[in-house]
Amino acid sequence: MSARTLVVVRHAKAGHAPGLPDGERPLTPGGERDARAAGEEIRRIVPGLTTGLTTGRTTGRTAGLTSGPTSGLVLCSPSVRTRRTAELLGLDAPLEIERDIYEAYPDDLLGVLRRTDGEIGSVVLVGHNPGVHELVAALTGTRLDGFPPGAYAVIELDVPWEDVAPGTGRLVHVSRT
Repeated sequence: MSARTLVVVRHAKAGHAPGLPDGERPLTPGGERDARAAGEEIRRIVPGLTTGLTTGRTTGRTAGLTSGPTSGLVLCSPSVRTRRTAELLGLDAPLEIERDIYEAYPDDLLGVLRRTDGEIGSVVLVGHNPGVHELVAALTGTRLDGFPPGAYAVIELDVPWEDVAPGTGRLVHVSRT
């Protein structure tokens, strides 16, 4: 079995506005710039984030697939700031909005990853702290000194998605913008 790649991304810097619900917070102009820069780096580090398929779903990992094995998938929280971050990354992979990523703990995020189709080689998970920071630490056993907005970690996994668990990953790269 070939290694799988997981890129864990914390959404880029978001603004605050009185009365605006948390899920509706937009990125700041600096956050938009940082998300684009992160996407350039991720595309260079993980060249397998391309696909020849289409998908029209937001609830299952294989519904709507129309062609051969996939190489990449972006899983994203439904918040405005995570969706915009995912869009600005500019990855050539289908985007799936996954409600279980919003306000998730590492165990919740592991559950999301375990539902991923085995044919998918690379997943980019765009979410929120503290869940994404703690997920990176749990998977790799690496203690990171912070995981600020726009940070991402590239993790190599030698297990199928369904077997992803704490300690099954190896940290390949981390960027804390």
